[in-house]
Amino acid sequence: MQMQDVLGLILGGGAGTRLYPLTKERAKPAVPLAGKYRLIDIPMSNCLHAGIDKIAILTQFNSVSLHRHVFRTYNRDVFTSGWVQILAAEQTPLSADWYQGTADAVRKQLIEIREAHTPYTLILAGDHLYRMDYRKFVQFHVDNGADVTMAVQPVDGDVASGLGILKLNKENRIVNFTEKPSREKLAGLESWEGAERPFMASMGIYVFNTHTLMEMLEGDGDDFGRDIIPRAMHEKKLMGYVFEGYWEDIGTIRRFYEVNLAMAAPDAPFDFYSPRTPIYTRARFMPPSEIHDARLKHVLLTDGCRVTDATITNAVMGIRSIIGPHTTIKSTVLMGSDFYESHEMKEENRRLGRPDVGIGAGSYIEQAIVDKNARIGAHVTIRALPNRVDEEHENWVARDGIVIVPKGANIPDGTVI
Repeated sequence: MQMQDVLGLILGGGAGTRLYPLTKERAKPAVPLAGKYRLIDIPMSNCLHAGIDKIAILTQFNSVSLHRHVFRTYNRDVFTSGWVQILAAEQTPLSADWYQGTADAVRKQLIEIREAHTPYTLILAGDHLYRMDYRKFVQFHVDNGADVTMAVQPVDGDVASGLGILKLNKENRIVNFTEKPSREKLAGLESWEGAERPFMASMGIYVFNTHTLMEMLEGDGDDFGRDIIPRAMHEKKLMGYVFEGYWEDIGTIRRFYEVNLAMAAPDAPFDFYSPRTPIYTRARFMPPSEIHDARLKHVLLTDGCRVTDATITNAVMGIRSIIGPHTTIKSTVLMGSDFYESHEMKEENRRLGRPDVGIGAGSYIEQAIVDKNARIGAHVTIRALPNRVDEEHENWVARDGIVIVPKGANIPDGTVI
């Protein structure tokens, strides 16, 4: 099996409303991850490690920052036969509509898919965190003579009701599919009887024979999970590839927050330090981080940070994070900044009465997400509250019990949230 025969197709996602306000100005796959990466870097890195050299990314909403990141990061040289393409939603003589769902997005790009001349098409999500060897996935598909193969993960009954559950027979062929079944309907959907995790959840990752994909998309249906896969189960040979490694769908603010903080734990469930399969991202020319008289515990510290006399516990510190003295930060994701401010810029901040980029002196921040380029002044308090309701203000938003300071927001000195 030659991976040059595979087209990697990454879905850029919809409006990403469940990740708002992180998606207010960016596409979901462009959301920062673990301090220095973006979500799109995960499927891109998996593709490159597998030898997939033809990669297309389908985009639509708030896609400028995603396009910029892809073009800056994934340039192929003239000696490479493959390419990385952005396939943006567009109006054509055949269609004036935006993408109506995952399958419709692929349908609207069938001309480009056909031009890739690959027998197989690997369809990936742009907002998942996992490390998978796509070579094994595609080889399983080929060896079993499948028309379509889905990646599935074993789960227990506590989480199965919130996922698409597939039942596999003894040959790993998919014989049943139920979207978010109730607890009562789980009976009979077990693929592994008696196992601790007996149910198989769809990961939203598919391998299609390209001619099968084109045939299936000639029919009705705008979504793979809701429309195309149930039909393929009855009309085609649909197999399930069991993946038991770490996998997270980062689709909500709560999951984004929890997954990022898990990366700062001593026993982080995902390994960013793999020497053989690193996660690629944009190469930056960054200085080392400076830490002076600070106390850090369970902190994921990235490049170019400056921390002075602060106490930081259970936190992610994104690139160029600036932390003022006598500051306490707990259980917080800091995304850092896109730039350093010069002395002249700081003088201008004083004149305009706005804080510098970063966290000001004497501030206390707990259970928050601080997006890039945010300006949090001196003696600001952002504290976790029990049963905090969702609310939105000019410079901060509460979602899922977490306070989010949006990109570029200004929090004046002495503010209490």
